Amino acid sequence: MAVTALIRTQADVARGASWLAGQEPRFANALAKTGPLPLRLAPDGFAALFNKIVSQQVSVASARAIWGRVEAAGLVTPLAVQAAREDDLKAVGLSRPKIKYARALAQAGVDYNALREATDAGVITTLTAVPGIGVWTAQVYAMFNLGRADVFAPGDLALQEAVRMLWDLPARPDAKMLEKMAQDWSPWRAVAARLLFTYYRHIKDREGLT
Repeated sequence: MAVTALIRTQADVARGASWLAGQEPRFANALAKTGPLPLRLAPDGFAALFNKIVSQQVSVASARAIWGRVEAAGLVTPLAVQAAREDDLKAVGLSRPKIKYARALAQAGVDYNALREATDAGVITTLTAVPGIGVWTAQVYAMFNLGRADVFAPGDLALQEAVRMLWDLPARPDAKMLEKMAQDWSPWRAVAARLLFTYYRHIKDREGLT
C-alpha cells in the first residue's frame, strides 16, 4: 500500500480545510472564526521523537525549558544519549522514566528515512514498538513531523474538548466515539486536527482561559 497524501505546504492545508468545510457546516463555522489554519509541520527524526517524550505529562512551559537544556547539552542524537551518564540526563531535567524511554529510543535503531515511505499504519506500528512511545505520540509524529494528511489522534483531550464545543455535546466524546466521527473527515483527518486544535485555542483565549 502506498503512502497516503502528504501535507507539505500551506496550500495543502487550505485545500483540506476547504474540503472539510464543504463536508461539515460546523467546520465551515469554525474556519470563519479561526481564519487560515497553520501548517504545523516540523522536521522528523530522532530529536523530534525525543522532544515528544520530553513533553509527555508536563506543561508546555516545562517541556520547552527541559528541551532547551537538552539541546544546549547536545543530547539530540542517538549516540549522544547512549553515551550520556544518567547524571547528565537528570541534570537537564529528565525524570527516571523519561531517561529510560530516551535510552530505549536511542537504542531502537528506528530507520527514520524508511518511515517517510511507510504506510500510516506502518508508522504507528513501528513507533509504538519503542518503550515510551504510545499511540498518541506516534499519531502526532505522523501528522506534524511526517505530514500525513489522513492521520488523527482521537485520544487527545484538546481535540475531544474542541469537538464537544463545536458540536455542542453534553460531554467530551471518548476516543472510540471521536475515532468513529473522524472517519467522515477522511482523507483530510490531519487537517481536521489542525482545525480543531486552532478552534480550541481560539475559544479558550476568547473565554480568557489557559
